[in-house]
Amino acid sequence: MVATTTAAPAATAELVAGIPPRARLHVVTGKGGTGKTTVAAALALALASGGRKVLLIEVEGRQAIAQLFDTPPLPYAEHRLATTGRGGQLWGLAIDAEQAMIEYLDMFYGLKRSAHALKRMGAVDFVTTLAPGLRDVLLTGKVKESVTRTNPDGHLAYDAVVLDAPPTGRIRQFLDATREVANLTKFGPINRQSAGVIELLHGPQTAVHLVTLLEEMPVQETIDAASELTAAGFRLGAVVVNRARPALIEPEQLGPDDTVDVKLLATGLRKVNVPVTYAPALAREMIEYAKRQRIEAENAERLDAVHVPRIELPDLNPPVELGELTELAAFFTRGAA
Repeated sequence: MVATTTAAPAATAELVAGIPPRARLHVVTGKGGTGKTTVAAALALALASGGRKVLLIEVEGRQAIAQLFDTPPLPYAEHRLATTGRGGQLWGLAIDAEQAMIEYLDMFYGLKRSAHALKRMGAVDFVTTLAPGLRDVLLTGKVKESVTRTNPDGHLAYDAVVLDAPPTGRIRQFLDATREVANLTKFGPINRQSAGVIELLHGPQTAVHLVTLLEEMPVQETIDAASELTAAGFRLGAVVVNRARPALIEPEQLGPDDTVDVKLLATGLRKVNVPVTYAPALAREMIEYAKRQRIEAENAERLDAVHVPRIELPDLNPPVELGELTELAAFFTRGAA
């Protein structure tokens, strides 16, 4: 089933700061549990609105895209996920390293039949297990093929590609795996393919976006990843703060040592016809929320060390559905009617 969104067309809307309009590959990474797949899907919907054709790719074998869009597990083939305003299309692809290797052997050496035999023997899995970096080479190679592929009429197959990438802990290694292969193969088709992947990932057509929560560990991983990626020559796009909570407690609402005047609170509840028996529990909730609010503010200040635009997405209760994805997509554009 192909879903249809009800988002307003964004053909005349600008992308927010941090989402380069000329980038054709958007790499989305973040510490596990930060919601990077949800962010990648929302960004892909935003890019597709207004009539564009966008491909959303996953590489970790989790079938997270299928779960988000409530579809059966994606095969190793591009599958339409949703249509957006003005005929925009969002497609999905779950890349399988073994299938990617078969494509490589067929593309460069015409060995498709032999590759299938190797797969039946378990040789492909053995090789990618023996050399883990090879798996990343195959995955990024397929990503590059998706970005640069053209239709028979000469036009690019997709206007943009969004990659739900591995976590920040290994994103630099993942994106730079092909460089090691290029150093080993000094000539030939694999070397040329490797050079093309490196040029794409390090060039202006690619932007790497970092997803985080306003918590200590995700923020620290974001800061570390930003530094590492920048040093390695990758172009950062935006830091996306997911599940940001609104500031609901003002400092003057708390007493010394983060206390709440329960009697005063009960008086306020009585004025709005709320049972005063709720006052003690509500006071505890206010204190906990205030503490959480303070921690998030401190972590937001720490993120200032990453000198890229910041995009904040609201806190939505999981699981996120298509309508909520469309709501999140609106945060990546401005000026939509």
